Amino acid sequence: MIREEFEAHLVEAGLEIERDADKEVKSHAPGFTRLHAPWHVLSREAEFLKIKVPTKKSYELKEERGLGASMAALWARLNRPFQPKVPVQQCGRTKMLSHCFTRDKLHLYDIKSKDTFFDNATRGRIVYEILRRTACARTCQTMGITTLIAKGIYDAAFPLHDGDYKVTSHTEERNDRQLLHEEWARYSAFYKYQPVDLIRKYFGEKIGLYFAWLGVYTQLLIPASIVGIIVFGYGVATVDTNVPSLEMCDERQNFTMCPLCDGACDFWHLSTACGTARASHLFDNPATVFFAIFMSLWVAMFLEQWKRRQITLNHSWNLTGMEEDEEHPRPKYETILLEKRQRKLKKKKKKKKTEVGNDKLTWRDRLPGYVINVSSILFMFGLTFSAVFGVIVYRITVSALMAMSPDPETKSNVRVTVTATAVIINLVVILILDEIYGAVAVWLTELEIPKTESSFEERLILKAFLLKFMNAYAPIFYVAFFKGRFAGRPGDYVYVFNDYRMEECAPGGCLIELCIQLSIIMLGKQLIQNNIFEIGIPRLKKFIRTMKDKGAGQEAKEDDKSRPPQRWSVDYALAPFEGLTPEYMEMIIQFGFVSLFVASFPLAPLFALLNNAFVISFTSDFIPRLVYLYMYSPTGTMHGFIDHTLSHFNVSHFRQGTTPHSGAPGDDVAVCSSSPSLPPPPIPHGVAARVGRRGESPSLCATVAAGGGGGG
Repeated sequence: MIREEFEAHLVEAGLEIERDADKEVKSHAPGFTRLHAPWHVLSREAEFLKIKVPTKKSYELKEERGLGASMAALWARLNRPFQPKVPVQQCGRTKMLSHCFTRDKLHLYDIKSKDTFFDNATRGRIVYEILRRTACARTCQTMGITTLIAKGIYDAAFPLHDGDYKVTSHTEERNDRQLLHEEWARYSAFYKYQPVDLIRKYFGEKIGLYFAWLGVYTQLLIPASIVGIIVFGYGVATVDTNVPSLEMCDERQNFTMCPLCDGACDFWHLSTACGTARASHLFDNPATVFFAIFMSLWVAMFLEQWKRRQITLNHSWNLTGMEEDEEHPRPKYETILLEKRQRKLKKKKKKKKTEVGNDKLTWRDRLPGYVINVSSILFMFGLTFSAVFGVIVYRITVSALMAMSPDPETKSNVRVTVTATAVIINLVVILILDEIYGAVAVWLTELEIPKTESSFEERLILKAFLLKFMNAYAPIFYVAFFKGRFAGRPGDYVYVFNDYRMEECAPGGCLIELCIQLSIIMLGKQLIQNNIFEIGIPRLKKFIRTMKDKGAGQEAKEDDKSRPPQRWSVDYALAPFEGLTPEYMEMIIQFGFVSLFVASFPLAPLFALLNNAFVISFTSDFIPRLVYLYMYSPTGTMHGFIDHTLSHFNVSHFRQGTTPHSGAPGDDVAVCSSSPSLPPPPIPHGVAARVGRRGESPSLCATVAAGGGGGG
């Protein structure tokens, strides 16, 4: 009854309906209802929706002259191999004027054929608008196709593709879908520019704008990548002349380090961390500061370039001055509102019908959802922090256990093993929580009962961004700004669970570990999410649907062999489009990795510069090296920098039970030195301390031979 009433109203609206014949409908297969909008319906709805269409009036764009024209022509010739082979939307420099469609002035429009005047995207938009506002007041008191799909009356509603995407005819006869597949949606076309005009024509403005933004972002990543490679190359070229790393690798310096853990760990030589120091210089060198400033300016340039591109597309696609369509309530909102009205009627209160009809959901109706939202988000924040803390505990315990191993090779690879495995665990946790948080964000948004789809998307984006941002960046924030700064100092270490010392940065600083963390998480998210979640899972679902179809009855198979599959049956088997919100969310997180959280804000370059300054000051050796070079170096060079950063500590002041059980190699050790992350304590008798820079690993210690216990 509901379906019959709804389709009867569609016919009243002017749509033509074609149904499957009874002999074509199988018990195992869905039935299809095809809709067609004739010219009078298209023209009426186009006028109602104020759709802009081209008129017969046109004008010529001003031609460039002189050097600018020559440079533009040269650039066009150089770009020709990278241009997709698709029809040009605008002929030369001619621009067609557009105007909102009205049936009273058909003579003004360039109508060559009524069948092709409105493109497929516009026709689909018009039909969907009719479906969305058609009501079923008599049978179920609902509005629109979305409510009927939510109630299971229909399975899906979708426009048909322009035939198959595989090219079976000559090149000049290819339809838009085949053009997009051949010139855009395939790996062999990766080097070509995107045909954004054709994308917009086929899929609509929203998807066209998304891929236009993605194109600008990808193009501007090229110069940033080139500069990053140059900075890395500078580090490779200068690693053999870097004085601090040479001093750290020099065994003649006789730097003996304090134990990495209590009891089980021995004293160790600083030269064993030579590889870490050399690797740290690849990313922590003077060029790093230049790259941070460059990326701050790059972000500002990217935002301005996109604004320029967006304005150009708005003008080219006639998006200026567009009025937003009136939005209809979401199915769940209508259902809950109907239940509220029915509860009021059951109370037998004297209320007019107009009052019942004007009911709407208030904050009291949404209060339980708001409470669940706040508590759930706080719980998930705590879950994220717990996951980060769990990885910290893992690193501390595994480091201590590996240090107790009798195998010398295991002991020598403690930092590398623990760092690599911890980052991989972080990546797995991030990927799992990312999927969980995405589903939870949808569920929490549903509990708020938004009235329209726009309101639903806005609330969903806010929740998903908060949760995924916290999930992706919490481990990175910890390494960049907190690790090694709460570990204490020799004799006064900070302990977790009263047994395990807080972890410390490597001898070369935390920047190399931050680099490893960023690279593995960023690359892992892209490779795994793109290949598994965005490609692998949809293909797996398609394979499962194909296997189910193959398992259908033999009679249906024989019928299918006798005739080719219909377009609507093939399109019904495709995966449903889930919207652009997940795509934008992925790009937002990636943009944060690239630009270090710069937002669209007038002071964005300044904030980006300040943010990069914080990263440099907390994780880089650049500022301490400058201070030493210009204020403390007796020779005006970096010689003696490592010794300068160390403050001495008498090993007799270690807490009882924390000294190494094994004496080697420090049987004659009387004083060790560290670079404290906290202000130094009062200097006890017999200890000459030289305060190092803040933020360095607190377990980086150099000992003085016996007999020099008070020396510095």
